[in-house]
Amino acid sequence: MTLSPQLLEILVCPKSKAPLEYHAGPPEVLVCRESRLVYRVEDGVPVMLIEEAEPLDESRYPARDG
Repeated sequence: MTLSPQLLEILVCPKSKAPLEYHAGPPEVLVCRESRLVYRVEDGVPVMLIEEAEPLDESRYPARDG
């Protein structure tokens, strides 16, 4: 995991303010289930721009249990 646990605890979706789910990838991404957006992580830096997020594809990033 390239993102620190402390960073993951404070990051939220800029659109919905909901918590994000980390997927180590490849590609490394942060997923927001509420807004159904996927934010990429480039060189360990989350790109948290709504206009650069991709729509969530549930088959590619299935929900995690628990």
